[in-house]
Amino acid sequence: MTASLQWSSAFAAEPAYHLAEPGVLSVAITGDMPGLVARGGKLAGYDGDILQIAAEKLGLTIRPVPMEWSGAIAAVQTGRVDVIGGNVAWTKQRAETLSMSDPTGYFQNGVTSKKNDGWHSLKDLENRKVGSMTGFSFLPELRKIPGLELSLYDSTDAALRDLLAGRVEALVGDPPVIDYALSKNPDWGLVNLAFTDNNPDFPLLTGLGRQYVFGLSKENADLAAALSKEIRALWASCQIKSIGKLYGNISEANYTPSAENFRAGVDRPADWAPPVCNH
Repeated sequence: MTASLQWSSAFAAEPAYHLAEPGVLSVAITGDMPGLVARGGKLAGYDGDILQIAAEKLGLTIRPVPMEWSGAIAAVQTGRVDVIGGNVAWTKQRAETLSMSDPTGYFQNGVTSKKNDGWHSLKDLENRKVGSMTGFSFLPELRKIPGLELSLYDSTDAALRDLLAGRVEALVGDPPVIDYALSKNPDWGLVNLAFTDNNPDFPLLTGLGRQYVFGLSKENADLAAALSKEIRALWASCQIKSIGKLYGNISEANYTPSAENFRAGVDRPADWAPPVCNH
């Protein structure tokens, strides 16, 4: 059987969903807007809207399960919840332990600064006071920038407050969270611009087209494939962009995959291609 036939075989027979509760999709709620939150018994946020649409298409109702991110992957693996999402990045390591959906969106890190500055390159950050988040994977790369003075924060809100107060000159944080905050507060006079370097020496900081996905247990490969089919339909109709605009995802970086098809041959067939909106 070819790789592509193996991937499509999930739809060839009756799917076998392994759900914590029959007919119900239990969803880990770990973060803030604009990713995935629960409101009035339904999901909201960018990934939230996508997952709500997909679940309804599959005839599943939603059960939100609040929890800390630190325990979310284990909760999926043990069957306490069925899916995690909301700015969950695909990595090869996660693909080894989870069934991961096709991407709901793409992301590239950027620089948040005053509109008059409009910084978007590594050189712009040289000899600057720059804020970022504790524990982010790109921090070692950020520290390599000449003269950069780094301040770390536990929340995006705290970092943005210091940027507005002038205690830092720029911020490198979570793109969707920052874009959403800026869309709700245009009076701040800030802009978040994706890095234009795409420097191979700074891959985590400036790399293009990293993927946000849903994660499910390895037992739930059929459900992951079914969700992927619904996600691809949203890309094909470009409804994905309409959802994104509701939550401040206006940058084309949110919809542009990497030129390197890094999932092909890893958790996807060799002929798989990441979805895009073509109109």
